[in-house]
Amino acid sequence: MTAIETEMKTEIKTVPFYVGGKWETPAGKTQPVTNPATGEVIAHLPYATPSDLDRVIRNSHEAFLSWRQVPVVERVQVLYRYKALLDQHADEIAAILTSENGKTLEDARLEVRRAIQMVEVSCGMPSLMMGDSLNDVARGIDCRTIRQPIGVCVGITPFNFPAMVPTWMFPFAIAAGNTFILKPSEKVPLTPTRMVELLHDAGLPAGVLQLVHGGKECVDALLTHPLVRAASFVGSTPIAKYVYQTAAANGKRVQALGGAKNHLVVMPDADLPKTVEAIMSSAFGAAGERCLAGSVLVAVGGVAEPLLELLVSKTKALTVGNGAKQGMEMGPLVTAEHKKRVVGYIEQGVAEGATALCDGRDVEKTHKDGFFVGPTIFDNVTPQMTIAREEIFGPVLSVIRTPDLDSAIDLVNSSTFGNATAIFTNDGRAAREYQARVDVGMVGVNIGVAAPMAFFPFAGWKGSFFGDLHAHGKDAVYFYTEQKVLMTRWF
Repeated sequence: MTAIETEMKTEIKTVPFYVGGKWETPAGKTQPVTNPATGEVIAHLPYATPSDLDRVIRNSHEAFLSWRQVPVVERVQVLYRYKALLDQHADEIAAILTSENGKTLEDARLEVRRAIQMVEVSCGMPSLMMGDSLNDVARGIDCRTIRQPIGVCVGITPFNFPAMVPTWMFPFAIAAGNTFILKPSEKVPLTPTRMVELLHDAGLPAGVLQLVHGGKECVDALLTHPLVRAASFVGSTPIAKYVYQTAAANGKRVQALGGAKNHLVVMPDADLPKTVEAIMSSAFGAAGERCLAGSVLVAVGGVAEPLLELLVSKTKALTVGNGAKQGMEMGPLVTAEHKKRVVGYIEQGVAEGATALCDGRDVEKTHKDGFFVGPTIFDNVTPQMTIAREEIFGPVLSVIRTPDLDSAIDLVNSSTFGNATAIFTNDGRAAREYQARVDVGMVGVNIGVAAPMAFFPFAGWKGSFFGDLHAHGKDAVYFYTEQKVLMTRWF
């Protein structure tokens, strides 16, 4: 029986750390982990102290000195075995994920599949980290480049994708020859813990990956320790900026992915039934708790009335409930605090004069337990309103009407964020112009969630990203390796 299964089948226990290839349960401060659909406590989470982290980081550094010597073709064999174990336990991981995050089982399974794809791509590291070479750059002199691992890397991951986002980081890092310390969100520790258990079962050497838990004190210790070489983060923009500035000031390589305010632009010639399906998936999938969620619907020209008529009708028919149950189309928000925050934005939208065509607060009448907010659609929203500018991270969609494509592009580009956007149209010229002119890193055409596959980078711009090299794809290979130039001449 696994550590996670023991916790869920017996009394509530403390989530362990994974250090030096062994599981340990520290004493000291803990906080409860809750099931968002019921509000029940399902685990207790320990907080690492600075002395804990110093020990873990030094252990990781010692492991790095050996792991970097292992040939890359041998390093990835662990990941091949890991991928097989993830496939075997995918449904189990999805169930754990739903129990602590709240998203529907179908959504959780899709997330686990994305995580597995990240591991698949990282298995190609023997090819991905190849260098270049050129003979006779001068008479009798040859030149080549190689990529080498950089050392101890850390990952600080969010609550909304507890299976997928860690795999944006650690498979690439360890395949490249680094060691890695994972600090997941305090809200969702059970999913990454189970995934680390499977990595242990795959035969990963002790110290190559370590798992710790904690809050800001833990993060600060990871970002400032002299033996840490690189830090990866996904979360809100204010914290992403803090992580970037703190880690960079301490000489670390940093990729810090922040928040978003993603616009979905609908042109008059769009296929409305398919567009509405994509909008609903984008805005209300995972209860809107994702950085690629569409949160501003931009209706161009005369499309607003027929679009909203169909959208509101479909939205009111969505089934909201416990994500672990069959037939649910949207689950709860992750915590009571986050529910309060999202409800506050809905109240702000009403106070600022927006028209609530669907009000997610109504779901409280039928869902007394858990942290539920239903899908919400605001019409008559202006660009100056709070709900049009700030990241809500919940199932709230604001509708802004614009007369033409130019004004829609200006609206999108006025945002301080630049994560993702999409245009819905059957006009190739409009789509091409939109792709070229928007100041956004990921652009979809008739695709509501422009999420790149594992072999492409997650390319947020502006206030949605701090750093130079993005997550996964070739950027991950470059981020987790250092390039060395070698010049040789033989007499």
